[in-house]
Amino acid sequence: MNADPTAWERRSVTLVVPPVQPRKLAKVPFVELADGRLQGVVSSGSDIGRVYVSFIAAGTHGFNCSTNNNRPCGGLYSSPCKHLNSLVAEAIVQYGAGRVARYLRVDGAETIESSYDLIRALNGGHEPGSAAVVFSRFLRHLGYLELPATTAPVAEMHWFPSTGAVR
Repeated sequence: MNADPTAWERRSVTLVVPPVQPRKLAKVPFVELADGRLQGVVSSGSDIGRVYVSFIAAGTHGFNCSTNNNRPCGGLYSSPCKHLNSLVAEAIVQYGAGRVARYLRVDGAETIESSYDLIRALNGGHEPGSAAVVFSRFLRHLGYLELPATTAPVAEMHWFPSTGAVR
């Protein structure tokens, strides 16, 4: 069978790269490589009702961590806090160490094997930033979980990538 290599361009679904390993979502429920950053939402270790929005910028390696209402993380100083460490660890589980290191444009990305290696290779400092965009994206993803189960198409998800085979 001759498959058309551009057929995916005419479909409303596409295949995505599966996670490198299954992730546990309790500690880091949302992680993504987007907008030139590794960014996500990390649960607080001390308050079940609090989450932190954390990011590391590609290239500059500037980082930030704050609550969803922009209060700075108390553990954020000149080096990444525990929330950023958790974000990096889960990103590696999701995407693989090499892919995350290449996305962040870390020197020696091919030698990065763990979150410890990646954190040590970062050369940026604290970079102020707003949590609003990342937290809003997280809430939008949560909203999809509340939709009733259906086999009918969902209009607002027509763009959403499929993990199943496209026939």
